[in-house]
Amino acid sequence: MKRSAAILSLMFLLALAGCTNRAAEILDTAQLEEKQQSLDHARELYQQIVRDYPDSPEAKIASERLTALTPP
Repeated sequence: MKRSAAILSLMFLLALAGCTNRAAEILDTAQLEEKQQSLDHARELYQQIVRDYPDSPEAKIASERLTALTPP
């Protein structure tokens, strides 16, 4: 029984780590899109981060980039 509990704990930790990694992957892609002047796609990706990972450090960056990319 202890072994299955350890396996479940490990799976939970890996799932949590995957969430953060996914936000970072999307942020990297959004930044690349921005550098390539694909601003519509970059905005979509930034919005996805803010929506799907609101408490992540990446969401803060994405929110700042959305503000910077919004025309006055």
